[in-house]
Amino acid sequence: MVEPVSQFKSKSGFKRIVGAFGYSLAGFRSAWASEAAFRQEMLLMVVGTVSALSMHISAFEKFMLIGVLVLMLIVELLNSAIEAVVDRISLDQHPLSKNAKDFGSAAVALSILLAATAWGVVLFNRFY
Repeated sequence: MVEPVSQFKSKSGFKRIVGAFGYSLAGFRSAWASEAAFRQEMLLMVVGTVSALSMHISAFEKFMLIGVLVLMLIVELLNSAIEAVVDRISLDQHPLSKNAKDFGSAAVALSILLAATAWGVVLFNRFY
């Protein structure tokens, strides 16, 4: 049995790569324009990246410090996507909608906690 395929599903090959890149840029623009948390975390990402690259620590530690900040942005984007889908389905208050949004928020909180812990460990080991 052939599974149904969305009419919006892209083709394969180079056209798919170009299309996916365009969709990604649109996602970044939309997140920047409509999500204050994304803008705040992006600022943290820029400051953190410059700080990590300027520290006298190993390449692995730099990679880890920048990586946890990238992970934080990824989780924020996924949380925003969940919120958009829930709101698209219905703006009515519903326990399952609340759960979906709360789960996404909890994931963001955990990613921020992970980033803060990683930075704390590296900075503690660096200065003490």
